[in-house]
Amino acid sequence: MKLQRILPFAKHLLQAAVQEGDIVVDATIGNGHDTVFLAKLVGAKGHVFGFDIQEEAVKNTTIRLHSEQVEKHVTIHQKGHQHIKATIPTHLHGTVSGAIFNLGYLPGGDQTIVTIPETTISAIEQLLEIMKPEGIIVIVIYHGHQEGQVERDNLMDFVKTLDPRIAHVLHYQFLNKQNNPPFIVAIEKC
Repeated sequence: MKLQRILPFAKHLLQAAVQEGDIVVDATIGNGHDTVFLAKLVGAKGHVFGFDIQEEAVKNTTIRLHSEQVEKHVTIHQKGHQHIKATIPTHLHGTVSGAIFNLGYLPGGDQTIVTIPETTISAIEQLLEIMKPEGIIVIVIYHGHQEGQVERDNLMDFVKTLDPRIAHVLHYQFLNKQNNPPFIVAIEKC
C-alpha cells in the first residue's frame, strides 16, 4: 500500500514540523509511545511536555521513557490537557513546534475514562496561542465508541470554523474501511 496508514502519517506530519531542540506537547500520553517518539525527535536539547489525567498513563509512560533512556528531556503532568498554557512556562510560549492528541480512552485501561470535546477544544485553542508559526497539531480521532462519536462531531464542527488566516486544517481518513477506523485532523498554525 502506497498510502500511509493513520499512525505513520501522524508521525510523518510531526517529523515535518519538529526539529532537534524544539519544544513539543503530547496532550494525551497514554502508554507513552508518542511521548518517546517526540522525545527522540527533539533530542537532548529539546523538551516534551506530556499530559494525562490517569495515574496509570503517567506510570506506563514513565516506565517507557526510562527504558528508552529519554526521560531527562520530558516533563509529565498528571493533569488534563486543558491546562497546557498555564503549565508550560511562559518563556516557552511562541516556541512550541508540534503537538499530538490520541483521543478516546487509554488502550488497555479503563474505557469509561475518555477525552471530552470541551477540554480537547480548549487545549487546541491554547496550543494555537503558544505555538510558533508552522507548528502542527496532530489529532488522532478514535470514534468507535459513543463518547468518541460525540467528541468527533464537536471537534469537526470546531475545526471547520477556524479562521484560515490563523490555521490550516487537514482531514486524513480512509473512507472505505469498516468499524469506525481512526482518522487524523491536523492543524498548522499560520
